[in-house]
Amino acid sequence: MDLSIIILNYNAAAFLELCLDSVLRATKNLDSEVIVVDNNSTDSSLQMLHFVFPQVKVIANDENVGFSRGNNIGVQHAQGEYLCILNPDTIVGETVFDEVHAFAKANSQIAFTTTQLIDGTGAFLPESKRNVPNPKIARQKILGNDSNYYANHLKKDENGEIEVLVGAMMYVKKEVYLELGGFDPMYFMYGEDIDLSYTALQQGYKNYYLGSQQVIHFKGESTVKDKKYIERFYGAMGLFYDKHFKKSKLEKALVDLALKGIIVTKSMEINQTDRDLERYQVLVTNDTALKLSGFKEQFTFEGLIEKELPLEIQIVWDTPSLAYKDIIAFMSQNKGKKWTYRFINSKRDFMLGSDNSTSRGVIKPLKM
Repeated sequence: MDLSIIILNYNAAAFLELCLDSVLRATKNLDSEVIVVDNNSTDSSLQMLHFVFPQVKVIANDENVGFSRGNNIGVQHAQGEYLCILNPDTIVGETVFDEVHAFAKANSQIAFTTTQLIDGTGAFLPESKRNVPNPKIARQKILGNDSNYYANHLKKDENGEIEVLVGAMMYVKKEVYLELGGFDPMYFMYGEDIDLSYTALQQGYKNYYLGSQQVIHFKGESTVKDKKYIERFYGAMGLFYDKHFKKSKLEKALVDLALKGIIVTKSMEINQTDRDLERYQVLVTNDTALKLSGFKEQFTFEGLIEKELPLEIQIVWDTPSLAYKDIIAFMSQNKGKKWTYRFINSKRDFMLGSDNSTSRGVIKPLKM
């Protein structure tokens, strides 16, 4: 088998449904399997998987074991020569796996390969390519300076070597993943991708960024942005720092103090209120017979490109009739516009989207 795609899910049923639809379209040319490891979700995830995607292998944990352990469990069941660790709140284009797989097979010295990630508005996510947070960079990051944290030697659309990948999309040969020990379960969530990327470099491998390939990552649909999230996010930096870099007691005390300060500050800044902006909605579909209530205008994809659209609109994608790769390309090319986007699922009974990368997205039912 060529490829095992491992998706760790926790309470992200709607986003997972859209993700799986895109993944199954994108693996038609590969001998592959899709494994969803569910971390004891309390939403409708397991029911949705049973009824909508019976071809997907499901591993249901009886507790939330975290990102590292959950993905390692999926790897234990994987039959593919290659693995793709993929978040449930992602959407892939129809040709992404073909391109990444061909590149990985041709470059055995590379451990992990990733793609350019964009958010639900089409904006580039800089964590797609990062540097190893050595002591200096780690301290800068903890204190809010990101300038050396991201791999700015490559433009977002370029291909090239990087040091650290993001766990939302990591492509690797299974034997290499096992050789490196997989994700360290010391990290419950966050930091494990930095740690494993760095371990690969220490073992003489390279990591690679394919900026020519794009994947949507809505971000955070399995995570409530509460104080515990902040503690895990910034605490992971401390764990990495402690594991890989020796330091004096004074330096450790300063790092710990900075971490505590940033956790308190960020916790006070959290805003968990989701607000779906009321906007003029246009439906984009290549199914000319489709009529959905609530949309005043309807275009084909070609018609949308040719149309001079106002600034403040919401574009609703009819994914059953459109190619995901065309949607992703359009969003990326028009990221400077003030448009927002929603995605209709394959059954056309709901639409979802996210207007920023720091709060959870919006899910709304649809009526024919």
